[in-house]
Formats: sequence, C-alpha cells, structure tokens
Amino acid sequence: QVQLVESGGGLVQAGGSLSLSCAASGRTFSSAAVGWFRQAPGKEREFVAGISWTGAVRYYGDSVKGRFTISRDNAKNTGYLQMNTLKPEDTAVYYCAARSGLPVRTTSGYDYWGQGTQVTVSS
Repeated sequence: QVQLVESGGGLVQAGGSLSLSCAASGRTFSSAAVGWFRQAPGKEREFVAGISWTGAVRYYGDSVKGRFTISRDNAKNTGYLQMNTLKPEDTAVYYCAARSGLPVRTTSGYDYWGQGTQVTVSS
C-alpha cells in the first residue's frame, strides 16, 4: 500500500515556476514508479510525466517536454515535479500516482493516487 499527498500548488503568472511535491508513505514507494497527471475542468486526465523507481527512466507528455522536470528522492519518500515557463493552459489539478514496474502514460496503469493540488496560471 502507498498513500500519496501532493503539495506545492498555487497561483502563478504566466512564465513563472512552481515545484510540486508528492509525499508517500508505505514501504513500497522506493520500488514504485511515480507518475504525474493533470486534469483541467471539462477535460480528461492527462499524462504529464513519469519516473521509474531508480530515476533512470523518465517520460514526459508532449505539452510539457522541455519545461517540466520530474525527479524523486527515495530516501525522503518524495516525488517532485518542477514546472517552469508556465502557461495558462497548464492550469489544472495535478495528481501524483504510483505503480509497480516502469511508469506508463495511462491513468489505468496506476494503482495509487493522491487527492491532487490546484495549479492556476494567470495570463
């Protein structure tokens, strides 16, 4: 079992940066892949980034590639999403998720989810 709690969301102007954290509890976090997803009002949940348990494998959604960076610190049981050059279209609730094995881009591939943190980017 893994419990996930996101933090770090907020309001930022376009072009600004935010750093999200995903604090995990449970013995299996260090062997779990972590994914970040986001969901804007009226839209489906979208894959943002994923990282393997070693950090060696990292995937990004096309819309955030080059602007967002995913990382993790297994000693702290925490995953991170650094978001730079934010755009109004990045406004959404951001969720972290965990699964065994390698990260995947589909929501159905993850077993554990946090409750989300709101990110709002003003123009």
